[in-house]
Amino acid sequence: MEKLREIVREGRRVGEEDPRRIVHSFKVGVALVLVSSFYYYQPFGPFTDYFGINAMWAVMTVVVVFEFSVGATLSKGLNRGVATLVAGGLALGAHQLASLSGRTIEPILLATFVFVTAALATFVRFFPRVKATFDYGMLIFILTFSLISLSQFRDEEILDLAESRLSTVLVGGVSCILISIFVCPVWAGQDLHSLLVSNLDTLSHFLQEFGDEYFEARTYGNIKVVEKRRRNLERYKSVLNSKSDEDSLANFAKWEPPHGKFGFRHPWKQYLVVAALVRQCAHRIDALNSYINSNFQIPIDIKKKLEEPFRRMSLESGKAMKEASISLKKMTKSSSYDIHIINSQSACKALSTLLKSGILNDVEPLQMVSLLTTVSLLNDIVNITEKISESVRELASAARFRNKMKPTEPSVSLKKLDSGSTGCAMPINSRDGDHVVTILLSDDDKDDIDDDDTSNIVLDDDTINEKSEDGEIHVQTSCVREVGMMPEHSLGVRILQI
Repeated sequence: MEKLREIVREGRRVGEEDPRRIVHSFKVGVALVLVSSFYYYQPFGPFTDYFGINAMWAVMTVVVVFEFSVGATLSKGLNRGVATLVAGGLALGAHQLASLSGRTIEPILLATFVFVTAALATFVRFFPRVKATFDYGMLIFILTFSLISLSQFRDEEILDLAESRLSTVLVGGVSCILISIFVCPVWAGQDLHSLLVSNLDTLSHFLQEFGDEYFEARTYGNIKVVEKRRRNLERYKSVLNSKSDEDSLANFAKWEPPHGKFGFRHPWKQYLVVAALVRQCAHRIDALNSYINSNFQIPIDIKKKLEEPFRRMSLESGKAMKEASISLKKMTKSSSYDIHIINSQSACKALSTLLKSGILNDVEPLQMVSLLTTVSLLNDIVNITEKISESVRELASAARFRNKMKPTEPSVSLKKLDSGSTGCAMPINSRDGDHVVTILLSDDDKDDIDDDDTSNIVLDDDTINEKSEDGEIHVQTSCVREVGMMPEHSLGVRILQI
């Protein structure tokens, strides 16, 4: 009785994990009933007489072809249909050619044909592209060719056998494809898209939480809370083993017709490029995670000095990855993650400058190794995040994602700013040859801004000061002038208060 309860619990868990599995089970049952009716019920008597005992091949086709997703079903169905057609034609030709040579030579020729064809087809199955896409078709080709060419029937019976075999396979395959597409379809392309979005979100969550975990002690307090937080943080491990799922989903997605937001010739290969970079990032994160509770922690006072750039590196990388995830999820073109990448790179430079200042002179060698390894991994993550953003941008361009609708923001003008005041300018996306920066004003300057004035503000290119050591651009606010329209090659400015 306990065993039965365990089976029921497992069934409930599987169903709740993905309710589509329950629907798929019903769809397979419907397909089997449909093709079985050709054999069992009188209204279909003519079909039964035509198919004969070979009607069982339709049932077998449903069992082996009907897969969970539309792409997988189409892949297997078309592979099976084409392989049966080609193998049947070749087997008929081989049987006809062998029969012309006399009864003595006929079995030798047939055996030779089967050997050559089976050996060659089996060797071709080792080709990577064939194995990934047409492996099942090659297997059915070998089976059908061997069964038909070696049959001890007369020529007329061989023709009937090939024709009925092909007909039953088509009946079973078409039934599977139609039910798979039109009854609660499960699209492999949509699953691949959702999986990639989920993986980006998972890594983003870790990076945004890494600073808190690394700089705040979590070894004390409520054990259940600490354990729950640690499990949430380590969700990234699912990304490490996602390659096989991504490859199979991308392969099946190629077979699917246009559906939803996924048009004809959707760039599924680019999804794999993004997924490969995401897995690289996950491997760095896996190594980085081991240093959260390392036994070789640097002194608290030094850790405090390094905390700010450390936090910015991980936090801004996480935000950039989150923005890329949102762009992919909504299928919109966006460059909002560029500012986070710039900020993370700026934090990298700040941290590098801090380490070169001799702050680690009194640190123990093992502690220094632990710290420098952490810094190196974070630097790698920042670089990979930039690559991920670029690959998402390429995907958005290739897939023709729609442009992101940006809310109109009123511009403001500067008024009565001291000539010596300085603002921090952060570059954002440029359009049509214009350069745009965002000026962050301090509390001393924010009172000088007239919120009611909505005229544009531009800045000549030659008024920009050189980048400082922290990687940010600084401009003199005295160089800002008011204009009604932005001239060509001018520098647009947004004013933010800090």
